[in-house]
Amino acid sequence: MDGNSNLPFGVVLLSKVRGKNFGTHESRILVLLLTFTAYACFHASRKPLSIVKSVLDPEVSQNMTGYSESPGVLSPSASTQPPLSGWDPFNGDLGKARLGELDVAFLATYAAGMYYAGTLADRLDVRKFLTFGMVSSGACVCLFGFGYFWNIHSFWYYFTVQVITGLLSSIGWPVVVAIVANWFEKTNRGLIMGVWNAHASIGNIVGSVVAAAVLRFGWGWSFLLPGISLMLCALVVYCFLVAHPKLLGPSASEEENGLRSFSDDEGRGLLTDSPMEVGTLSDNFEGNQLGHALSDTKFSLGDEHAVKECLGEFDVLDKNDGEIAPCSSNINEEVAVQFLDAWNIPGVAVYAFCLFFVKLVAYTFLYWLPFYIRHTKIGGTYLSDKMAGYLSVIFDIGGVIGGIIAGHLSDKCNVRALIAVVFIYCAVPSLYAFRSYGGISLGHAVGLMLLSGIFVNGPYALITTAVSADLGTDSSLKGNAKALATVTAIIDGTGSVGAAIGPFITGYISLMSWTAVFIMLAISLLIAGIFLVKLVIVEVKEKMHLYQSLRNVEVQLELSDMVPA
Repeated sequence: MDGNSNLPFGVVLLSKVRGKNFGTHESRILVLLLTFTAYACFHASRKPLSIVKSVLDPEVSQNMTGYSESPGVLSPSASTQPPLSGWDPFNGDLGKARLGELDVAFLATYAAGMYYAGTLADRLDVRKFLTFGMVSSGACVCLFGFGYFWNIHSFWYYFTVQVITGLLSSIGWPVVVAIVANWFEKTNRGLIMGVWNAHASIGNIVGSVVAAAVLRFGWGWSFLLPGISLMLCALVVYCFLVAHPKLLGPSASEEENGLRSFSDDEGRGLLTDSPMEVGTLSDNFEGNQLGHALSDTKFSLGDEHAVKECLGEFDVLDKNDGEIAPCSSNINEEVAVQFLDAWNIPGVAVYAFCLFFVKLVAYTFLYWLPFYIRHTKIGGTYLSDKMAGYLSVIFDIGGVIGGIIAGHLSDKCNVRALIAVVFIYCAVPSLYAFRSYGGISLGHAVGLMLLSGIFVNGPYALITTAVSADLGTDSSLKGNAKALATVTAIIDGTGSVGAAIGPFITGYISLMSWTAVFIMLAISLLIAGIFLVKLVIVEVKEKMHLYQSLRNVEVQLELSDMVPA
């Protein structure tokens, strides 16, 4: 790594202090920690507005009871809160609608910026690009909070700040996904990225707790602390983030190749130095490399991953006649894929439109759940602003659990679309139960909110991480790794359009009733699942075809053992 000017100076300095260079394993851990922290700070900086909404536009309700703040306990207390006057221009009859407009101002520009950020990230130094996005986003979050200290009551000031913040915040996601995907192979991305994707929920939790804790000092502090934290984290990222294994030098790259098992994309072409012609499993078993590989490998019919590692996927089985498609060892020079070409990668469009509706639901909860809790009786009483903010983190805890479970199951079963659809359709009854029975008691609210978080954020996490990374390294790219950020941006950018629409229309629909809001969310989830039905059918057929092919191989192995030497 000596002499590599692309390495962050913090890594170079630490290497000199340690007396040895960073290895691949150490760098992987560092990359996961830094990208996790970076995007957790991004999410923490987006949470304050949802916490302060009930302060900006208070709806004074009768029987408004405070809750004690004992650690880990929420119990009714004797104190009641005095009516709040709110903050002009959000405390009038159109207060909720204007707050919804602030949400859409951020999310619309976030979605639009995502498309451009992804294509730029595939062409720029991603470490510097990410640092710029974090510093500028953090500064804009602080500007929103300064509105309190500067006594600003212009709606257009806050609207403009939200527009700029959304545009700059869009830099973060496609960059961090591309960086993590550079370091981990496809076969275990689901679990790793499922755990790693907990940064969103952790960020939401930290952002909620911090914003709620400092409300008593003035709502401006709820924005200042997350904004400053984001900028400080940017400094650490700039000093220590290694964006790609190749930056560590030739020796580390060789170590990286040795650590990687044959995966769906990386294993292609490694068994031979030239394209290999392989016939059907039954007709050409003897005398080809597939036969030798399988005959030397112990596997059961159900051990799909073991066989895939042995085969190196070979561009896998032909869907029509059971043949192994030829594989090639040619690795194209990494040239950034064009934006429109990325849309044509199989699966990108359908996952993007599915995420449109899934993220609509997830971000409606992100921006309106504390407000909903604050103005809904739980056990016959209303929670304080602070306690509503604390309680809303239960949904994010469910999101952490859901992301890990969905990622692990998708790795284990190798059917990402099927797992996503199951979670999406399980979310519908969980939302119904939360709306209908969540107000019975605090226990009901916690349990049903946790369940809703699992099923809503599970597929959201899966699609935005493992699925995006898989599609960004799809075989149709022929080894071109410069599509990761672009594909991630397309999928999450399209989802962010839905994320902008959801909170916006919620501001108006909630004027009718919150039941109408939950009906809208349920319909959105039903539509989201429909987009993936075709992919689910393909996955099931491929799995059936693979198992049938494995049976044929087992028969041929048994026959070959019976033939006298």
